[in-house]
Amino acid sequence: MPIKKLIVAATVAALAACSTTSPDVVQRGDAQRLSQVQDATILSIRPVTVDGSQSGAGAVTGGVIGAVAGSSVGGRREGQIAGVLGAVAGAVIGNAVERNATREEAVEILLQLRNGERRSVVQAKAGETLLPGDAVVLVTTGGKTRVTRAPAPAR
Repeated sequence: MPIKKLIVAATVAALAACSTTSPDVVQRGDAQRLSQVQDATILSIRPVTVDGSQSGAGAVTGGVIGAVAGSSVGGRREGQIAGVLGAVAGAVIGNAVERNATREEAVEILLQLRNGERRSVVQAKAGETLLPGDAVVLVTTGGKTRVTRAPAPAR
């Protein structure tokens, strides 16, 4: 397989491994499911970073690309040695690329529920700006919770 095709395959694999914690993105399996909703007030918000994933796809893809690139160096014996070294180096680099590509800027939101209990939710930065003191709702579906601004009271 030509190097260009391997690079395209590596990019597709890395992007497929990406996921998001964004409250603006709902997973397909969560559509048309009844969710639990709780009212709360934001106590504080602080920026955090969600560490990237290491599914192994980056390491495998990098290893294959490194092995193919390394095996084309020199003669047969040198190519075999370079192929092994290329596979190891490619796997390490591919793993690092995957981890950095899936890292996400997020916020940790400390909330107070109406019953006085406190909760914390980490989610990606949303399209709406939330501030301490804002009335929000916690929407929980399938064990995952997202925080969004509470709708205005009906008149």
